[in-house]
Amino acid sequence: MSSALYPMLPSTMFFALFIAFLFVSPAYSTSRNALDHPKVQKGFQISLKHVDLAGNFTRFELLQRAMKRGRKRMERLSIMALAESDSSVETPIHAGNGEFLMQLAIGSPAGSYNAIMDTGSDLIWTQCKPCKQCFDQSTPIFDPKKSSSFSKLSCSSTLCEALPSSTCSDGCEYLYTYGDYSSTQGIMATETFVFDKVSIPNVAFGCGIENEGSGFSQGAGLVGLGRGPLSLVSQLDEPKFSYCLTPIDAKKTSTLLMGSLAGVNAPGNSIKTTPLIKNPSQPSFYYLSLEGITVGDTLLPIKKSTFALNSDGSGGMIIDSGTTITYLEESAFDLLKQEFTSQMKLPADESGATGLELCFVLPSNANDIEVPKLVFHFAGADLDLPGENYIIADSDLGVACLTMGSSSGMSIFGNTQQQNMLVLHDLQKETLSFIPTKCDQL
Repeated sequence: MSSALYPMLPSTMFFALFIAFLFVSPAYSTSRNALDHPKVQKGFQISLKHVDLAGNFTRFELLQRAMKRGRKRMERLSIMALAESDSSVETPIHAGNGEFLMQLAIGSPAGSYNAIMDTGSDLIWTQCKPCKQCFDQSTPIFDPKKSSSFSKLSCSSTLCEALPSSTCSDGCEYLYTYGDYSSTQGIMATETFVFDKVSIPNVAFGCGIENEGSGFSQGAGLVGLGRGPLSLVSQLDEPKFSYCLTPIDAKKTSTLLMGSLAGVNAPGNSIKTTPLIKNPSQPSFYYLSLEGITVGDTLLPIKKSTFALNSDGSGGMIIDSGTTITYLEESAFDLLKQEFTSQMKLPADESGATGLELCFVLPSNANDIEVPKLVFHFAGADLDLPGENYIIADSDLGVACLTMGSSSGMSIFGNTQQQNMLVLHDLQKETLSFIPTKCDQL
């Protein structure tokens, strides 16, 4: 079976992630609990823009830049899962980097900062004075001595104990290492964070005085949205968030919804919900159970174990906002490539010029093309993808490409496949939901 005709446009159809500027609903209340973090009774909404938006790039150049970052991230994530099963590794490592930034303010009085948003790690941190080793950032470095709301986190606090690596000297001291060998080291504290006009007191974060690595130059730190207790979403009273990603050609902002605003009212039959799987080796990641893939009317003969999470923490599939295209374990991708090629009525492009693994030559003056239907079968959720979520077509280059690639071990469901869907992460119910949504109308 083929999907509806895919309209040809003079420029590439694709999606890449966005940097954030915050627009927040004002209602909230807070309280303290045994976990030493704030309880936010209401949610807030954040508008997102792509990290490369300010650059003078064509759509295809933007795709190539995002894919280059995403490929490196995919390689790091795969290595991390294997490293965590090695008992000789003393300091756990995390994803780091990301495709979009969040604008926020910290302290009293508040100073504005841009921070990388990362769904693959937990810690919230920013560079702090007095810096022993800091990278260049566009905003002044946070000075805790000038903030009346800064307070060091007790070594006996639950969140200090939740750190993967910590010591107790001048308060709770941390070391957090990322997969590209970047790291941040400093002292844990609580501080008032401001998202536009919403002020949230007592957010636990890392005040980094030794920070190194090439992946953080776009911002002044990082906001983790992983599944662990240190992440921003876990520090909310309602631990859930959703994002809705617009296609890049729409030139419209995307949206991140936190806490109580994360859900939407939608017809039940339009919501596809699948369980989140836990991996003790990588507790921050959002693992999904992918059971199969259908191309057209053909269910691919993929072995059941291909996407399984192994006992040593390797394998499995995660959904990741920081990886641009979907990567499938090599044996599964080879079957997908073979079946997709047999159903496409176009010759294969062998030039390799795009950086994608499967492309086709477009006929001259083509206004539309017919592409095979593509369905991802997650546990309890058959996700029927729109053509623009897996095909990139560029009439100027004369190619149409599949926005997927092969990987070794871990598979990743990338953000291209998530565009124009509200993707809801519910840490309490331990589920993930896909809801078809016109993201530019949120």
